[in-house]
Amino acid sequence: MQFAVRVTPRGGRDAVEGWTRDGAGRAVLKVRVAAAAADGAANAAVTALLAKALKIPRSDLRLVTGQTARLKRFEAQVSAADLARAFGAPP
Repeated sequence: MQFAVRVTPRGGRDAVEGWTRDGAGRAVLKVRVAAAAADGAANAAVTALLAKALKIPRSDLRLVTGQTARLKRFEAQVSAADLARAFGAPP
């Protein structure tokens, strides 16, 4: 299953802040990480945070698009129920 994530690098702490809607009305998971966006550190931190919350290995979570953007799309071998259990139901 694929899902969208909006990342705030250098956000002071690693945390999932829940779901929101983007300008087009799509559900986006808001995440902040303490790591800077240099050399892929923020992407690695987001991947680790999401994998821990979903209780899956990091290798089962793949960054599909947005390697250098705040809005990213991840793919994981989880169901919609697993996403809802980890992050709450999308709006």
